[in-house]
Amino acid sequence: MYTMDDIVREGHPILRQVADAVTLPPSEEDQKTLNKMMEYLVNSQDDNIAQQCQLRPGIGLAAPQIAVSKRMLAVYLVDGKEQLHQYAMINPRIISHSIEKSYLESGEGCLSVDRDVPGYVPRYARIKVRAYDINGQEFTIKLRGLPSIAVQHELDHLDGIMFYDHINADDPFAVPDNARSVDR
Repeated sequence: MYTMDDIVREGHPILRQVADAVTLPPSEEDQKTLNKMMEYLVNSQDDNIAQQCQLRPGIGLAAPQIAVSKRMLAVYLVDGKEQLHQYAMINPRIISHSIEKSYLESGEGCLSVDRDVPGYVPRYARIKVRAYDINGQEFTIKLRGLPSIAVQHELDHLDGIMFYDHINADDPFAVPDNARSVDR
């Protein structure tokens, strides 16, 4: 099981690298890594396990955050409509997106960032993602709201981009053009 000790922190060079594509079908090692990433997210949201293992709660994790420079990510969250979104993605890419933007009123956080970084992070309001599942089967999914924001946050990690790179340096709380806030 991954713990906070396995998560690389801000300043580690791997977080600024573009991750390599995963060879398909995924190897047993890649499947195991992706399963352990999902396991971290599930465990981090269980109060008992999180406290016992000192896990920071997370809704998304990208392979570079565990020092694996491969294009894999996991997202596990319950949206505002109490719907579970659980995605393990290999070689994900956005194939279409809305012009409209969205942002979290509370801002974004990151398991690799041990400090509070205030400000709005503009994201596409709606995205369509094509990826491969843990068995190497291609799938396409449409996302909006918090799931869309979470997947975009993790996709950025695969390209060496940190969430705070998107925050307006002059006015962190400037509402992005053509954007609406999203509740958790």
